Amino acid sequence: MTGSHRNHQLDRLVDRGWVEVKPFRSKNTTRERGAGERPVSVGAHPDHAENGNSLALSQPRGKLGGDNERERETKVTISAIEAEGLVKTFGKVRALDGIDMVAREGTVFGLLGPNGAGKTTAIRVLSTLLRPDAGRASVGGYDVVRQPKQVRRLIGLTGQYAAVDELLSGHENLYMIGRLLGLRAPQARARAAELLEAFDLADAASKLAKAYSGGMRRRLDLAASLVGRPRFLYLDEPTTGLDPKSRLALWGMIRGLVADGATVLLTTQYLEEADRLADEIVVIDHGRVIAAGTPEQLKTRVGGQVLQARPADPSDLAATERILAAFAGGEDDIYTDGQLVTVTVDDRSALGQVVRRLDDAGIVVDDLSLRRPSLDEVFLAVTGHLTQDESEPDHDPQRSRT
Repeated sequence: MTGSHRNHQLDRLVDRGWVEVKPFRSKNTTRERGAGERPVSVGAHPDHAENGNSLALSQPRGKLGGDNERERETKVTISAIEAEGLVKTFGKVRALDGIDMVAREGTVFGLLGPNGAGKTTAIRVLSTLLRPDAGRASVGGYDVVRQPKQVRRLIGLTGQYAAVDELLSGHENLYMIGRLLGLRAPQARARAAELLEAFDLADAASKLAKAYSGGMRRRLDLAASLVGRPRFLYLDEPTTGLDPKSRLALWGMIRGLVADGATVLLTTQYLEEADRLADEIVVIDHGRVIAAGTPEQLKTRVGGQVLQARPADPSDLAATERILAAFAGGEDDIYTDGQLVTVTVDDRSALGQVVRRLDDAGIVVDDLSLRRPSLDEVFLAVTGHLTQDESEPDHDPQRSRT
């Protein structure tokens, strides 16, 4: 079956009313629609989001999901996403144990934690795909329990794994979503072409998605969640499994979306990713918030400077550790991974003293540095383990990925 024939069949389904499209008028925007443009929404059911499916559930707005100038002038909401005392249990396990968080509009809000911390469960509650057992949450001023349809009109969701139709081309995937969202055929084609160009997929527009690389599939999946130009974009571990080049490219796209006015809720277990992208971070572990603030505030919480030394000869590791330990604030401020010795120090002059002591001991090092704490050290300090030390799955019986 050719792509044009598939598109024609979808057009007929929409035009005949066999695929339901629900028009609506937003209550919190002053946007003036162009001639013939219909603001529409497609309600999402939890079953439609299984296996990491993307939801593009919003009305058209800016070029790639951002507010236009008039919206920026009239926007009064400061807290875009709020959660207070969220609790969700699965049997005897409390996946969420009283989560509180507030994300400001037009920012990247990072939800950081190890596998099994409850990140995906939180995303699903905020997406109206799970009902919390206690607490409250709102998105764009709408309650996720009492006003789920309004919330779905505002959000786009990209799960942990790319969820595109492998038997359709890149253009056909985006066109199909546009038609399901109520765009007329010419609008859907134009939106698909616009997103393919923006995500550097124009040259592969006619290629079947099953022939895409992992990075291309991830970009197509993200583009799919933006067809409806959502105000709020949820990215659940978007770079998991990507190579470094694809990861950097996706980071750049996320920054561009925020610059366009979108609000991004990002879950990740990659500390570098949170440090590079997030304006604010909430660290959760075992379903509880254990730290919150900007990346710089969290680093300040650890305090001091981080001194690291990597001996050229592995047999000198123990002697190197003893020398650096003399400058550590306490026993808990020393860490070694078998190759690199890391200590937290309060005195910046420690670096010069360490150099002299290592030289006196005849120890040659391949790497010696003094720097501010990273989020890795922050996480280790507040949880006692690294982000990927645990492999406990998310406890949602319908979706066992965090």
